[in-house]
Amino acid sequence: MSFKVRISQADRTIDVPTGATILEAALDAGISYPFGCQSGNCGACKSHLANGEVMMEGYSEFALSDEEKERGLILACRAVPWGECEVAWLEEDDLIVHPRRVLACNVVGLDDATHDIKRVRLEIVSGGPFDFSAGQFASVTFDGCPPRDYSMANLPGDPILEFHIRRTAGGATSLHVAERLKVGDRVRVEGPFGVAHLREAHRGPIIAVAGGSGMAPIKAIVERALQKNLPQHIYCYFGVRSERDLYLHDHFTALTAKHKNLHFIPVLSDGDGMTHRCGLVHEAVAADFDEVDGCKAYLAGPPVMVEAATQLFEHRGMRRIDIHADAFYTAAEMASANRKTGAEL
Repeated sequence: MSFKVRISQADRTIDVPTGATILEAALDAGISYPFGCQSGNCGACKSHLANGEVMMEGYSEFALSDEEKERGLILACRAVPWGECEVAWLEEDDLIVHPRRVLACNVVGLDDATHDIKRVRLEIVSGGPFDFSAGQFASVTFDGCPPRDYSMANLPGDPILEFHIRRTAGGATSLHVAERLKVGDRVRVEGPFGVAHLREAHRGPIIAVAGGSGMAPIKAIVERALQKNLPQHIYCYFGVRSERDLYLHDHFTALTAKHKNLHFIPVLSDGDGMTHRCGLVHEAVAADFDEVDGCKAYLAGPPVMVEAATQLFEHRGMRRIDIHADAFYTAAEMASANRKTGAEL
């Protein structure tokens, strides 16, 4: 018995015998799959699991962290398929690694981005420097609250960290930020984490799709691309419910006036169609793009939006390795997902 595994870069589907690893079968099939130790210790064969399930045999946490595993990365040398799968080894631009830091920070800025989103600015007091790639996130702990993951909205290298925190029903941390956080409070920040960061070596069009506070990492990605003078067109879609949920509109309008390759498209699901486009944000993307070959997509926001946009891009033929997604789960959603997660990916 065997399972079929598609290997994206090789554009081939191979048969992996029961109990064999993906790397073993790929090498036997003559595919030049990147590898090193073949024992789960070096990370050279780290790959995206685009579809399917695998069982991971023993490996070093230095080769594959728990955070990477949770976000769909595997080691091909330790991955035994449990059914049909699709994998893609990491490209050079995927392999950026920044030192993980634990920072002590002070709140130096706090304002309302919208009626339910706070913009929090933190000054690093100790533990730096804090290097990250645009689109990554950190674990943030406010006094008396459990740690929560929030994406950096600022550019890498900025001395002030910026987070956009939306108040959620039953969310202890978001309630604290909305009602009790004040300038001068001490905050713990650990990171960076995440693989949905800007691929700076890519030169094809960028389609960035944000929903709600998912604008935080998308803002960082777009601004970093402009800072690096990337030459391709950048299409930034921002999906919100109504006019009162729309923020940073003037900021992006100013950027589009300065950078002719940037296109900013707000989409309101409950809009009247008078000032902005109406409907679901992924539907607006679908209306604008028949062809996505050569593009990269960056998605951040509610899971239902991220899933719908991912399905759209895959249906239009975009490779799964070119879709970099960060779904913003609430604490309740994360707890439910963790209860359903076992040893398999």
